[in-house]
Amino acid sequence: MPTSPTVANWELGLRLREHRELTGLTAVAAAKAAKLTQPYVSGVEGGKLKITDVRLKALAKAYRLSEESYAGLIELRAAAEQRSWWQGYSGLFTDDTLRFFGYEHGAAAIRSYDGGLVPALLQTEDYARAVIRGAGPNIRMADVERVLEARLIRQHRLDGPEPVRLTAVVTEAVLHQQVGGRAVLAAQLRHLAAVVEQRPSTVDIRLVPFTAAAFHALGGGAFHLLDFPSRRLPTLLWQETVTSTSLIDHPVRLREFDSAFNQAVEHALSTADSLRLIRQFAKELA
Repeated sequence: MPTSPTVANWELGLRLREHRELTGLTAVAAAKAAKLTQPYVSGVEGGKLKITDVRLKALAKAYRLSEESYAGLIELRAAAEQRSWWQGYSGLFTDDTLRFFGYEHGAAAIRSYDGGLVPALLQTEDYARAVIRGAGPNIRMADVERVLEARLIRQHRLDGPEPVRLTAVVTEAVLHQQVGGRAVLAAQLRHLAAVVEQRPSTVDIRLVPFTAAAFHALGGGAFHLLDFPSRRLPTLLWQETVTSTSLIDHPVRLREFDSAFNQAVEHALSTADSLRLIRQFAKELA
């Protein structure tokens, strides 16, 4: 998998939390022993804050870590310090969104659901530009091209020696919603079919038809479940609504969305039938 500083920092925090819990220390006690603050220790464990060599050494001492365990943490900290492409867009996105870009970049597999739009990783440039412009007051018109640029860079994860495995479930609404107009939508649908045909082992698209019965995800916002190559890292959920976005790692919420995604797949057409319907609509729009 491509190296992601965000994922490395997250794994570093999780390992530190595991070591703390093994010693029987609370976050407050660990902070006191290492002469740090509890919010800082918790922030590091949650992957939201980075840790310096000096402070990492102080925590390692408090947890009485072996040289081997400490060396593994040092290696992760070095990876977390690497510069990432999304850092260049820090003025355009929230901290949570930038963290999501980092997790997405380091993910091994992504399961996406969207009830009205083609997922970002599969959007054409013209379609994506129309979607971004449609965000209205959430994005300044002067920033549209930069936001678009970041979206297109994200799509590089579909290629390369270790591409992310993407399974996208969308509703039939995406075939009708003329984002950018008929010509833009037609080109988008042709692109969608082409991407799946060119990457059959790593990209799958499943279409839920209007004839399907109600299912849990219907009517909700878009969401994405991210799985990682390391067994130490749990699945993450990225949820999007009109007014908010959020990264979620709570086990109960993850189980709910995992179930919702699987239910959506059950209501969806096969890949072959989905592609057939997508191509049909593309021809009708042309």
